[in-house]
Amino acid sequence: MTPLRGDGAAARARARLAERLHTVAAERYHDRHPFNRRMHRGELTPAELRLWIANRFHYQRHIPVKDALILAKLDRPELRRSWLRRIQDHDGTAEREGGIERWLRLGEAAGLRRDELWDGSRVLPGVRLAVDGYVNFCRLRPALDAIAASLTELSAPGLMRTRIAAFERHYRWIDADGLAYFRTRVDQGGRDGAEALALVLDLARAPEEHQRAVAALEFKCDVLWSLLDAVDAVGRADGGSP
Repeated sequence: MTPLRGDGAAARARARLAERLHTVAAERYHDRHPFNRRMHRGELTPAELRLWIANRFHYQRHIPVKDALILAKLDRPELRRSWLRRIQDHDGTAEREGGIERWLRLGEAAGLRRDELWDGSRVLPGVRLAVDGYVNFCRLRPALDAIAASLTELSAPGLMRTRIAAFERHYRWIDADGLAYFRTRVDQGGRDGAEALALVLDLARAPEEHQRAVAALEFKCDVLWSLLDAVDAVGRADGGSP
């Protein structure tokens, strides 16, 4: 493994890597998935929306798990302090706080019970497989790969803004308070994406490490896409069940 040498060459390489990562995040993010496009056009039935909320919760509840696995790979206190905030953002620092709590409130606003979300009874096999694959990726791969996989956050703020507008226009039967998760993630996603990108650019020194970072982000895009594939297939078949 040969590190990149020369300040000018290294800076150019970092710029090229940043551009490649932004391109992957823009072109392969799941905002382009047919299910999300139907959601944003207001074409989902209430049953389909509930199915998505329940299955996406299976992903949401595992975000702090994958972040804890990444945290354990970081070797400097300042990096761990920064990454720890992500776990707190989702788990909260007290009861009834954090992103998981806000997603539970979204479920309640859509007519789902908390125990129904926690017990996983509506989670589809394809969703379990996708989420397990992502968590295991973060468990088994080096810090660079696991952090790079999180860079879907680069595209998250735009998706959140689109989703808020779509829910307010097309799904008014969901109380506006239920959209708190989306509103919070506009700023959090932008901050987290910028911090993770800076860390990836610092860790990825050699050309093969650049390629690993790009491949990790592509993998994460595939995870999110596969999750929606599973939900979309059932939703189109039977409207998502009651």
